[in-house]
Amino acid sequence: MSLISSPFTKNPTSVSALMLWVIGATLPGLFALVYFFGFGVIINIILASVTALVTEALILKARQRPVLPILFDGSALVTAWLLALAIPPLLPWWMTVIGVSFAIVFAKHVYGGLGNNLFNPAMVGYVLLLISFPLEMTSWLPPAELAQNPVGFMDALSYIFTGTGFDNQSIASTRIGLDGFTMATPLDHVKTELSQGYRLAEIETHAVINGLSGSGWQWVNLGFLAGGLVLMFRKVIGWQIPAGLLLGMVAMSFVLFASNSDHYLSPSFHLFAGATMLGAFFIATDPVTASTTPKGRWIFGLGIGIITVLIRTFGGYPDAIAFAVLLMNMTVPMLDYYTKPKTYGHKAKRATGDSNAD
Repeated sequence: MSLISSPFTKNPTSVSALMLWVIGATLPGLFALVYFFGFGVIINIILASVTALVTEALILKARQRPVLPILFDGSALVTAWLLALAIPPLLPWWMTVIGVSFAIVFAKHVYGGLGNNLFNPAMVGYVLLLISFPLEMTSWLPPAELAQNPVGFMDALSYIFTGTGFDNQSIASTRIGLDGFTMATPLDHVKTELSQGYRLAEIETHAVINGLSGSGWQWVNLGFLAGGLVLMFRKVIGWQIPAGLLLGMVAMSFVLFASNSDHYLSPSFHLFAGATMLGAFFIATDPVTASTTPKGRWIFGLGIGIITVLIRTFGGYPDAIAFAVLLMNMTVPMLDYYTKPKTYGHKAKRATGDSNAD
């Protein structure tokens, strides 16, 4: 007879299995990105993944750590995958390499590797690129239905690695929409137009502002929402952080929108614009850098949602998920300390006056 100890539950899922679930759940959003913005997304993912694995192997070798067990846990691959999904599809290859390498080396291994890092590595790499190369990081292609010069796989490959297409067409010309104007993301377009004194009613007549949050982007966000719900159903991630983030975003944007609907975007626009759903379900829920207590997760998510709307509205960057996540990462030790639940069987201490009462 064999004896096993309690609790009598199934074996916990391995780290590599969890990472594969995360990658798999991004596929609906990935397919939407490829459909609307081209094959550059796929090239970025391959380039970022190779860079992450090579960088991780070199760092592990330098630290005299076992390479293969850690390399195959999937954490470096997830970092690369999420970063690649967040960057423009025709970003020059060397920028992608810099961002991913920085994320693996300085946001992960400088702190001791997986489980020890304070900040989300993918967002650290993203912010480095955004601050260092703001023009390239905010230059997206027009969505497929508005593209004047659709980019095929081979052209995307040429643009990423050489800066020009096979017909020597410049990358700038590929970013021009059917109306003859250089295309920007809906969030970037709205921010630029508002700064020039236009009202939202006038801005929303532009072709890029279509549907819930802009042409193509609502489908991208719906894809990541679908994948995120799968992760929640499979209990790969908890529900508190995504719910808190989306609730915080809705609450903050509703207050602003109610105060001046001509100048502030509606909650529905914020929810399905930019990297909202990618951030809510795949980035903010990183188990290492997010809060681990039930109350702490709510506060963590609420903070990200509120900060995102504030930066989108009043800050200098059109999307703000990365900044909001990193800012809330800094609060995690405090959140976990002050929201730590009571140990089972323990009671709160009674007041001094009660303890002396008969």
